[in-house]
Amino acid sequence: MLKDKWIPILLLVLLGLLQHRLWFGKNSMVDYNELKHEVHRQSLQNANLAQRNALLEADIDDLKIGLEAIEERARNELGLIKKDETFYRILPADQ
Repeated sequence: MLKDKWIPILLLVLLGLLQHRLWFGKNSMVDYNELKHEVHRQSLQNANLAQRNALLEADIDDLKIGLEAIEERARNELGLIKKDETFYRILPADQ
């Protein structure tokens, strides 16, 4: 009688060991879920940083364009020049 039951018992023990490793061992489902949540948190943080970088780039572009516009306006309207620079203004001939 015991001879007939040892194979199913052995298979159940092996199944139990494999299930234990799947649920509680190294690289288990618990580890998988923790890593999945960590990846989600990191992707949210990356999205926030990308948005911040886009805003900073827009500010930099505005400052660059703004400074160039201010400098051009000062040159044309006020006749300002930089140090060690020669400025030539060509006036149209009177008709």
